[in-house]
Amino acid sequence: MQSRTGDPSRWMGVGHSASEDASTAGKAAAALAVAGRDPSLLIVLCSTRYEFEPLLDGVRGEAGEGGVIVGCTTTGAIVSGPGAAEAGVVVAALGGAGLEVRTAVGHSVSTRPQDAGADAVAGLAGLTKEHRAGLLLCDGLSGVQDEVIRGAYAAASAAVPLVGGCAGDDMTFSRTHQFLGDRHGVQVLTDAVVGVGLGSDASLGIGIAHGWRKRGDPMVVTRSDGGRLYELDETPALDVYLKRINADRSLVADAQAFQDAAFAKPLGLARRTGEDIRIAHAANPEDGSLVFIADVPQGALVWEMVTEEESLILAGAESCRQAIESLGGDQPAGALVFDCGVRKARLGPAGIEQEIAAMENTIPGVPMAGFYTYGEFARSRGSRGMHYLTVVTLAVA
Repeated sequence: MQSRTGDPSRWMGVGHSASEDASTAGKAAAALAVAGRDPSLLIVLCSTRYEFEPLLDGVRGEAGEGGVIVGCTTTGAIVSGPGAAEAGVVVAALGGAGLEVRTAVGHSVSTRPQDAGADAVAGLAGLTKEHRAGLLLCDGLSGVQDEVIRGAYAAASAAVPLVGGCAGDDMTFSRTHQFLGDRHGVQVLTDAVVGVGLGSDASLGIGIAHGWRKRGDPMVVTRSDGGRLYELDETPALDVYLKRINADRSLVADAQAFQDAAFAKPLGLARRTGEDIRIAHAANPEDGSLVFIADVPQGALVWEMVTEEESLILAGAESCRQAIESLGGDQPAGALVFDCGVRKARLGPAGIEQEIAAMENTIPGVPMAGFYTYGEFARSRGSRGMHYLTVVTLAVA
C-alpha cells in the first residue's frame, strides 16, 4: 500500500495481514507498511487471538534503529481497502524528515488514573517541532478513562491536542493489552496507557463526529458524582431515563436487555462544540442511579440521543473531513482513525464496509489505519476529551 504526501520528507504507510500465524502476520503487515523505508513510528493494532511475542517479533524485524513501536489490542482494526480487519493485524508506519516521536507510559491506570495519564504525555515535553499532538492508547477496561485524560490534560500544554483510543479485546471484556518498545524488544502491558508525542514541521489535524442528534427537551443533572448519575430534574435518574425510552424497571432485571437499550438510547451531554455521548453501563434500582464510565457533571444539560444507520455511516466521513480541513491546506500523508466498537456492533459488517468506503471517498488516496475502541480520546479547544460512540481522526501532513 503506497503513501501519498505533498512533501516527500514525511510519509505514512499501512499494512494488513489476516494470517493465522502470529509471526507471519506481524512481519507481513509491518513489511507492507514500511515498504523499505526507515520508520520513526510503528503502530501495531491486533486481535487478542494472536500470541503477542511472535507477532511483535515479526514487527520488530521491520523496525529501524531509533524508531519506536507502540500499539494495542482491538475489537477490530480499520484499513484502507475492503472492510475492517476483523481478526487480523494492522500496522501503520510513519517516518521521514521533519517528524519527531517521543514515547512514555503510565502504569496502574485503574488505581492511579490521573497520574498515569500525566506520565503518558511526558514525551511531549521533549518535542521541538512547531506542530505537536499527543497520541494515547489506554487500557479499555479500567473504567476510569475520563480521569486518565484529565491527568494528561493537566500535564500537557493547553495548546497541544490529545487523541487516541481505549484498547479492546474482541468484545470479550476480559483483558486488553498495550505495546511499547523498539526493534530490540517490545513490552506487552495491561492496565497501562501508552503515550506518543508527535512533532512535525507540517500540520496535524483532528476531526470528531458521532452522527447522533438530540430528541426531546433537555434534562438537568441535579445530582451526580463523577460517572454516577443520581438525579435528573430532581428525580431519580433511572426513572427519568426509563420514561424517556418508553421502558419500566423490569428492563433493569435483565442486564443484557438494559445494556442493549442503553447502547441504542445514549444520553448527549451539552458542550460548547456539540454533544458528548454518554452510555449508561449499569443501573441501581435501590438508589435510582445510572452508572457511566465517563463523568456526567452536576448542573449539565443532557438529552436523549437518536440516530439512523446512514448518519452513523456518514459520521466517519465527517470526522475525516474535519481532520483534513484542519491541516490548513497541507497535503495529508495519512490518517489514523479511532472508531467506537459499539458503533461497529450496531452497524454490522455491511454498515462497516459502507462507513470505511465513505471515509475513503472523503480522503481519496490517503493511507488510513485505525481500530474499533472501548472509548475515544479527543481533546482540543472546547472539548473535555473522553468520547463514546464517536469517530476521532488524526490527519498527518
